Amino acid sequence: MSTSESIQMAGMGDGTSRTCPLPEPLRLPQPGEHQHQPAEHQHQDAVAAPLPQLMNLARYHTQPALTIRTEEPPPLQRVRTVSRSDSTRDRRFDHFKTFSGRLERQLSNLRGVAVDIEPAAADSNSNKMISEEETDDGGGGREVPTADRYFAALEGPELETLRPTEVSVLPEDETWPFLLRFPINAFGMCLGVSSQAMLWKTLQSEPSMAFLHVSPAVNNALWWVSTSLMALISFIYLLKVVFYFEAVRREFHHPIRVNFFFAPWIACLFLVKGMPYPVTDINHVVWYILMAPILFLDLKIYGQWMSGGDRRLSKVATPTNHLAVVGNFVGALLGAKMGLREVPIFFFAVGVVHYLVLFVTLYQRLPTNAQLPKELHPVFFLFIAAPSVASVGWARLCGEFNYAAKILYFTSLFLYMSLVVRINMFRGVRFSLAWWAYTFPMTSVAIATAVYASAVTNVLTRALAVGLSGVATVTVAGVLVTTVYRAFVRKDLFPNDVSIAVTQRPKAKFGKILAHIRASGDGVKDLVFAVSRHGGTSGSDTNSASESPSPMARGRRRAEP
Repeated sequence: MSTSESIQMAGMGDGTSRTCPLPEPLRLPQPGEHQHQPAEHQHQDAVAAPLPQLMNLARYHTQPALTIRTEEPPPLQRVRTVSRSDSTRDRRFDHFKTFSGRLERQLSNLRGVAVDIEPAAADSNSNKMISEEETDDGGGGREVPTADRYFAALEGPELETLRPTEVSVLPEDETWPFLLRFPINAFGMCLGVSSQAMLWKTLQSEPSMAFLHVSPAVNNALWWVSTSLMALISFIYLLKVVFYFEAVRREFHHPIRVNFFFAPWIACLFLVKGMPYPVTDINHVVWYILMAPILFLDLKIYGQWMSGGDRRLSKVATPTNHLAVVGNFVGALLGAKMGLREVPIFFFAVGVVHYLVLFVTLYQRLPTNAQLPKELHPVFFLFIAAPSVASVGWARLCGEFNYAAKILYFTSLFLYMSLVVRINMFRGVRFSLAWWAYTFPMTSVAIATAVYASAVTNVLTRALAVGLSGVATVTVAGVLVTTVYRAFVRKDLFPNDVSIAVTQRPKAKFGKILAHIRASGDGVKDLVFAVSRHGGTSGSDTNSASESPSPMARGRRRAEP
């Protein structure tokens, strides 16, 4: 059964269908029709189209759609539509997407638009070729830049700034999608707010703070706020894992950014510790589930510190590395409160050993290397987080605030005072997510002071506990309000995350130039091939005549009389 297909271009512009009539469908002749049609009819068909209709056919409409109809019975008739926007879709972010565009096609099918025919225009082919070349040069693919590549392409103590000689994989002159701009550092907000819930529960339960008469409603409200924030941040980052998994992989392989992968689990431990209900009523399985990822990260991070290479501690040591240690102390503290004994001591011992190594390394490294910029000065407060949490954890494991716990507490208190008196560290610091590094350590010192005041009860310790708790609460409230203002009013809280846009190879510009040359057209290719053939022929003769003889030929010439 012979069928004929008609192709019709339907304009999508505003009002174009009202002013100009739709052209007649172009009939595609079936094979053999031209053989039986006389030449006169062919000439009449060629002249039959009037001039206005030809002009309408040449008119361009915005976003036309290609519709193919077959002359079959209505029940079997198929209509297939190809959106021309698919050929001009921005493909620069595709190599960071998990599904690489397959999700868009699935959503189109769910909306009832079946995309069966791929556009075969020359411009789309060239765009695809350029996109693939940029992806290969950019190192998107399925490979992640190594640690030495991050050090070579980024600068600054936290490796957050792209060097001037480098080319970003993603466009630098426009705003990226929100999920690509949402970093793992955002979990620092969860640390600050959830630690506040734990602080107010401590003020409510500690005997030394009974004179404050803290209502349980304060802890209850803070716990629900911190839980909601944790759920929101986790949901957004989970979307990033689903849709932009390659960007998450780059963050995990970043030698500095990997430390923030401890933050969500530490925040969950804070939430369990700060629950309005008694911690002893919680099943021990919850503790093991939360500590399993921390153990996995400990094995990875500490192994890299010890085994050397580009991720050795002497090269990657920054104050953010304290996050890789704090999780062990928080886990030991919560495990001791829940009634566990041996496993919390194991995590505490691992944390103490690596904290001592990290503390000494940072003291030796920071004075001899580039200083932290003002925007990263808040991360210095992470120095006081580990010893303050460790003091409370050891006190819970031993059942008393003994000498070891006091040594750790006094160390954190001295570091706290040594940072607070440096007023210049707080001047001219532009707001960023790094400001949340103030909140968690200040709250940890306040909690340790409240527990210490229960062991050594006097007016000074109580006043110190109240004062540090007030400073921590005001700091968290101020940073939280500023964060909400920058996120929803000024909308500049999440700039382009250039640290994940590192190319796989140092020189990506040359590859892009080659891609444009290969996609520039057949005329240029023919010219290049013709020049190469001509040059190769003449060059080969010239080279053969001018190249120096081989040593064997020179020896033969000397042997001739």
